[in-house]
Amino acid sequence: MTESLREIAMASKAWPFEEARRVLKRYAKGAPEKGHVLFQTGYGPSGLPHIGTFGEVARTTMVRRAFELLSDIPTKLICFSDDMDGFRKVPGNVPMQEELRADLNLPLTKVRDPFGTHAGFAQHNNARLCEFLDSFGFEYEFASATEYYTSGKFDEMLLVALERFDEIQKIMLPTLGADRQATYSCFLPISPKTGHVLQVPTLERNVAKGTIVYEEPDGERVEIPVTGGNVKMQWKPDWAMRWAALGVDYEMSGKDLIDSVTQSSKICRALGKRPPESLSYELFNDENGQKISKSKGNGLSMEEWLTYAAPESLQYFMYLKPKTAKRLYFDVIPKAVDEYHQQLRAYPGQDAKGQLNNPVFHIHGADVPGSDMVVSFAMLLNLASVSGAENKDALWGFIRKYAPEATAETHPGLDAAAGFAVRYFNDRIKPTRRFRAPSDQERAAMADLAKALRDPGLGADMIARKNAAAGQESAVTTLDYGSDEDLQSVCFAIGKLHGFANLRDWFKALYEVLLGASEGPRFGGFAALYGPEATADLIDRALAGELIGDAA
Repeated sequence: MTESLREIAMASKAWPFEEARRVLKRYAKGAPEKGHVLFQTGYGPSGLPHIGTFGEVARTTMVRRAFELLSDIPTKLICFSDDMDGFRKVPGNVPMQEELRADLNLPLTKVRDPFGTHAGFAQHNNARLCEFLDSFGFEYEFASATEYYTSGKFDEMLLVALERFDEIQKIMLPTLGADRQATYSCFLPISPKTGHVLQVPTLERNVAKGTIVYEEPDGERVEIPVTGGNVKMQWKPDWAMRWAALGVDYEMSGKDLIDSVTQSSKICRALGKRPPESLSYELFNDENGQKISKSKGNGLSMEEWLTYAAPESLQYFMYLKPKTAKRLYFDVIPKAVDEYHQQLRAYPGQDAKGQLNNPVFHIHGADVPGSDMVVSFAMLLNLASVSGAENKDALWGFIRKYAPEATAETHPGLDAAAGFAVRYFNDRIKPTRRFRAPSDQERAAMADLAKALRDPGLGADMIARKNAAAGQESAVTTLDYGSDEDLQSVCFAIGKLHGFANLRDWFKALYEVLLGASEGPRFGGFAALYGPEATADLIDRALAGELIGDAA
């Protein structure tokens, strides 16, 4: 790392650098005693792994990478699973609903696995999460609450919490209702009788012995140690205890947890430790504007995104404005793919400041790959639409004419995108297409466009007539119909000649009549890729009403 690059990073306004600088201030006087800066993300395995959990790991990794540019202090990232929580509700999107109801209130690692692949429900979900994170190449250490509690890793801090029980209660009780205050304890015993995680008051505590006394549902008073996995802590005290025990320096969380961060930070200080730096990010919404939820299974899953696009596009989506609420549904995928590749293409020509502000740096680090997408994903979708492609080989027939140098071997990213585009079109677009008939004005303009696409001389004449009407001389004598720009100019000129005051209405008409959608690609690029003659044939079919018939 050159000092000049580090200086540029210190001044960068990219949000990961802004976050990293806050972490760096913690150690302005020297490196931490534990020998590293600790980043942490949390996962609640009460439901299947959710795309929001992935987003938290991806974003935290971006901050960690930024920190490593600013400092030589070693770093570590822990992905911590709260898998000792009590099983309070059966998710609606898993099998064996009745059987799982019998496991309510058990620690999640003691709940049966409805998928039959692991020792427990949490173990299954933890494995799903790790497999997915591993597929992205994240560098992290997985941590299980059950293992940390039962192995004694938390024992020392649990004893401190027992000693400072009253202080923790004073922080928590004002945040609760009167009924909850009467029974609340920061310690949750694991019943030796039923194995349930019990929400019961602490009746006595013995700091010297390291024990608490509580009452079982059957009335028996039981004394158990707070160490060795015999208890777990309530959510907010648990979060604080973990921060304090591990020395967590940075953890981000959703906007819905702002109060939890506030209370947990107070408890962490009561335990004698400094709480981590934090970022409260906005939540994702589904197609109806509702918050996505693990238990509801609404919004997009990680697997669904990867059905239609490469993983880097998902990381790009996660990078964008973490403090702004974003709609997370299928229709955001094509835009994310194309914007990601636009940034890849821009990166080599940028100076150091521009590169450190480019999202692809925060996705890949200094080893940013090139883009081989000579055709945009949006264009591939529309090509799949008009060609009725059932597999990517059909698209390659058009791609090779447009970009003869491209092959599946030399352009693997484009090849994968072609496959994704066919799948996305057939699953997400084809069922919802709505073709319409053109108006009289649109019909006349489209008929002229079809003629011009078959005759470059006529296309040049259209441009000359448009320029003459505007009082301009036309410098166009011949046209190259392999050129996106020339084809776009012809389409533009015809729209003007046919009286479209707002050319957006003209292009929208082309999309709705030819593609069955209200939006589409830059038309000149589409015509160049699909072929001028084939595009003219498509217009003829639309004017004859065949596309409406096909859709029906």
